Amino acid sequence: KLEKFMQGKPIAEQEIGKQLLLETVSYAESSVCRRKLLLHYFGEEYEKENCEACDNCLHPKDQFEGSEAVVNVLETVLAVKEKFKADHIAHILSGKVTSAVKSYKHNKLEYFGIGEDKDEKFWNMVIRQALIAKFLTKDIENYGLLKITDKGMKFIENPSSFMLAEDHDYADTTDGENAFGAKTAAVDEELFSILKDLRKKISKLKDVPPFVIFQDPSLEDMAIQYPVTLDELQNISGVGAGKAQRYGKEFIEIIKKYVEEKEIIRPLDMVVKSVVNKSGIKVYIIQSIDMKRPLEDIAEAKGLEIAEVISEIEAIVNSGTRLNLDYYINTVIDEDRQHDIYSYFREEAESDSLEAAIKELGNEFEEEEIRLMRIKFLSEMGN
Repeated sequence: KLEKFMQGKPIAEQEIGKQLLLETVSYAESSVCRRKLLLHYFGEEYEKENCEACDNCLHPKDQFEGSEAVVNVLETVLAVKEKFKADHIAHILSGKVTSAVKSYKHNKLEYFGIGEDKDEKFWNMVIRQALIAKFLTKDIENYGLLKITDKGMKFIENPSSFMLAEDHDYADTTDGENAFGAKTAAVDEELFSILKDLRKKISKLKDVPPFVIFQDPSLEDMAIQYPVTLDELQNISGVGAGKAQRYGKEFIEIIKKYVEEKEIIRPLDMVVKSVVNKSGIKVYIIQSIDMKRPLEDIAEAKGLEIAEVISEIEAIVNSGTRLNLDYYINTVIDEDRQHDIYSYFREEAESDSLEAAIKELGNEFEEEEIRLMRIKFLSEMGN
């Protein structure tokens, strides 16, 4: 839910938000002393191994010898020249071929799959405890890239005993799931239903799937903010100038009528509006695509992973800007595969959900292929 909320924001804001989310998850799952974790987060050290107060210290998990795992992590960070984040290192060690791993040919590294008997969660745990031990640091200014410290280099040269403790596993926890699955209480359900009916009507007239007009998160945001002008509509999540001009008039008319009939005081009437800064990276990506630069070159130029560039392109297209990625798509996806994925979004998909597409298309297509064709479809049909 929180990750979906961040979509459409500049990539720098997305990365900061993702880092904070990951830090929160790490804190919850870690079996290390809570006090030690908190002080480490704020740049301080806690010398004691047991604070005798937190849940992890009062109910410690069994420890195991982890020096070999730590060395594997450190050597992998070196092998990728300290230019990647924790998740990417975990993917390499666990042998997971993600689009980023494949793009950077890290599946060819000698360390790829060296720890395939363990999952990414395990390797993220090792990385986290290596950070606490000061074998590694995170370059916060560069979105959390992992760097090896002098202490880490010495550990590689002369490994010694290093005890690790497994993280907590909340995978089977069901409490509170409904809270995350439900829409926020701030959404005006009556207006949301009206907007969905209008979207359905327009989609039939235009002969396009409803999600091409506006996606559900955009309608939800409209049912919270009550935009009544095209300018206000462009500030809605996932709506840019293109979509506002093409589809917005009927939506703002129906919202304006609803607001007047219900005598609603809108959130927009109660805040001082500020000008949104345009993302420099977003502009760079648009210009680069116009110049038909490969996505790998764009990613390398900005120190990003391919998946991050695709996320930013998705945000650009969702905001109503039309991008032509045919020059790149034609080099990485053959024509038949393009046709199959495009046909799914055109004829079968009930929403633009990536998860639903992956489930429907099975293991035949890679996630990156589906995301690229989804971008192509939304850009051509919606923008």
